[in-house]
Amino acid sequence: MRLNVNADLGESYGSFVMGNDAALLGIVGTANVACGMHGGDPLVMRDTILRAREAGVSIGAHPGYADLHGFGRRAMHLSDAELEALLIYQIGAIAKMGCVLGWPITHVKPHGALNNQACADARMAGVIARIIARCDASLILLAPVLSELASAGTEAGLRVALEVFADRTYEPDGQLTPRSIDGAVLHDPMQARDHVMRMVEAGGIVTRQGNVIATAFHSICLHGDGCAALETARAVTDTLRSHGHLVEPLDRLFA
Repeated sequence: MRLNVNADLGESYGSFVMGNDAALLGIVGTANVACGMHGGDPLVMRDTILRAREAGVSIGAHPGYADLHGFGRRAMHLSDAELEALLIYQIGAIAKMGCVLGWPITHVKPHGALNNQACADARMAGVIARIIARCDASLILLAPVLSELASAGTEAGLRVALEVFADRTYEPDGQLTPRSIDGAVLHDPMQARDHVMRMVEAGGIVTRQGNVIATAFHSICLHGDGCAALETARAVTDTLRSHGHLVEPLDRLFA
C-alpha cells in the first residue's frame, strides 16, 4: 500500500512545550499544524513550518476550538457563522504564513472535539467542508474513515484523505472510543504498531471487540502530544516499510 503517517504538531505555546516536534518531523510524512486556538502561537507556527520545509514534510492547517485550557478537546456548540469565522481565521493565518515561508499548506484536518463532533453531525460536517472549499478548493480534507466529515468533503468537491488512528481504539459503529473509557488511548508503542498492522492486513478498522469494518484508508495518525509519540511513530513507520509499504507525504498520494 501507499500510505501516509501524520502527526498533530506545533501545539506548544509561550513557555509551554508540548511533544517533541523536531524529532517527529524526522519520521512522519505530514504535519497537522495547530493554528493558535487550541494550541500553538505565531512563533511556534513559524518554526514548525520551517522545520517541516527542511524535512520535506507536507503541512496542513489543524484548526480547533478556542480552548487552550481544554486543549480543544471539550465540545462546544457554535452557530454556523461562528464556526465559519473560526475556520477562516485559522486556515487563513497558517495558509499565509506557509506561503510567505515558501512551504504552502496542502490540507486541513480539524482538531479534537471539533473533529469528533463533525464526524457524527452531518450538518456541522457540511459547514466545515464548504468553508474549506471556499478558502481553497485545492486543499485536501484529512478526515476519519466512515465519518460524516469525509462524506461532506466529497459532496463539497474536495479531495478527501481517509484517516485511521494508530493510538486510538474503535467502537462497533466505527467511531473512536471516547477518551473517558479506559483503554481508549494506546500508550504502548508496540500496541499501537500492532493495531495499525491489524487494520492494514484486514483492510479496514478493527474494533476493540475484534470486529472488522472494511474501509479504504490513506493516512495513519498519531498524536504528537502523547508521551510515547516518538517511539510510536518509529515503530509504525519502520514496520510498514519492513512489510513493503510505501510511506509518503499526504500530497504525493493525491498528486
